[in-house]
Amino acid sequence: MKLLKEWGFSREGWGNNQHGEYWVVVQVLLLIGFVLLPVYRLVGFEIKSPELLYLSWSVVGGLAIFSSILIFKGLLDLGRNLTPLPYPRNDGQLVQSGVYSIVRHPLYSGLVLAALSWTIFQVSLYHLIGTVVLFAFFNAKASREEVWLSEKYPDYLEYRQSVKKLIPWVY
Repeated sequence: MKLLKEWGFSREGWGNNQHGEYWVVVQVLLLIGFVLLPVYRLVGFEIKSPELLYLSWSVVGGLAIFSSILIFKGLLDLGRNLTPLPYPRNDGQLVQSGVYSIVRHPLYSGLVLAALSWTIFQVSLYHLIGTVVLFAFFNAKASREEVWLSEKYPDYLEYRQSVKKLIPWVY
């Protein structure tokens, strides 16, 4: 209970979404939904060539490793600033170093890239749709979070202009 309070959760927040509590609930539901999605492959769409199969496995492995690095390094670099809420901690500081020097939201990026990795591995249309939904959700959540970060940290606007939002070096 103490940890939830330190993260910024409050009874009032659950009633009025004061710090983005509803974003956290939707995020959990979307991630559970993604995991529970059935694999659906288009009829006749399968990888028959061993070369293409190995290439797809290489891409999957690379994405899985990269997404894991983003998530774990993001957690490590955030340290005591970590909160599942999009609202920054009252006692927090703006982190711009480590993995945060290449992407502003590495935890969201890592989750989206992990979902993409699983989608490619399964060659699943449902998971592709789920990955697009996750990307749209995390993009919206990050946008809301950035409003609060800009209000709290004057340096955030400059940081925002120099570091990509969700996909390192791309977007």
